[in-house]
Amino acid sequence: MTEPLVAEELRKSYGDTTALDGVSLSVGEGEVFGLIGPNGAGKTTLVRALTGTTEPDSGAVSMFGTDPQSADRQRLGLLPQAFDPPERLTAPELVAYYAGLYDEARDPETVLAEVGLDAADDTWYENLSGGQKRRTCVGTALVNDPDLLFLDEPTTGIDPAGRRALWELVEDLADGGTTVFLTTHSMEEAERLADRVGLLADGELAAVGSPADLVAEYGGRTRIVVETDPDADTDPEDAADALADTDFEVETGDGRLVVAGVRPEDIGEVVAALNDGGVAYDSLTWTEPDLEDAFLRATGESVAARRGVALGQSGAAGGRDGGDSDRDGETALAGGDR
Repeated sequence: MTEPLVAEELRKSYGDTTALDGVSLSVGEGEVFGLIGPNGAGKTTLVRALTGTTEPDSGAVSMFGTDPQSADRQRLGLLPQAFDPPERLTAPELVAYYAGLYDEARDPETVLAEVGLDAADDTWYENLSGGQKRRTCVGTALVNDPDLLFLDEPTTGIDPAGRRALWELVEDLADGGTTVFLTTHSMEEAERLADRVGLLADGELAAVGSPADLVAEYGGRTRIVVETDPDADTDPEDAADALADTDFEVETGDGRLVVAGVRPEDIGEVVAALNDGGVAYDSLTWTEPDLEDAFLRATGESVAARRGVALGQSGAAGGRDGGDSDRDGETALAGGDR
């Protein structure tokens, strides 16, 4: 069976800037493929090359066994990162308009309901909230019932409840056989939706695999994050010195200490060493590796340097992308004995 989407050695440069540097991938029928990368990594350029809206300098793309320009556009749905439909139309009018562009389209009211919008709403697009606008745009990409769906950061600006509703919709589409190519900054979104994930950095795919496989290969070990007390005469280097006689690996950066390889039964040893060394700290957080760790390590980034407050957050801080729950696998242990 021909895979819906195949790319081989795609390269694209803009002047001296290399946007894509030999990207190869394939996506199977009914698969959700997630693409993760920072701003400037080449995600949008890759989506444009895969959909035929940008011509790569070299390499080839196959969509349903042919080149993107020759593929049946009825079978393709595309939600670009930047999408500016006519602002003086309502959401129902916009979805109905895009439905009219296809020989066969779904009922616009059904699509609106699926993305959480009211078919009777007569608010112009320009007056909708950011989340409502994004839902409208998702609806326009679904109205032709595509076999291959490209979603470039689909949940940007959508509230947590709406985001989870759209995740369920994507899962239902994939269960029904729709192939989905998803770009996202949300590791939670990629872990929830993607069968496989590609880690893109500097125009290259650093790694491809299931979220679990990527975490196992690149995520590193369990660890404790120590937030030192800024009001005390203690810094991360002091905390590292207190752990010098233990067998743990210690990394400092961004005002915190990361102690790697700490099993749950080893937590007491770390706490005792800090207390014996007179180290004042605000919190200890034990955490397991996740997809964000895998991405940073696979692309050569420093976990302690790049993750900022997302590294070692306590439960009070919320999810890493503004979500409504604490990170899975992360446990805030205790404040320091000051």
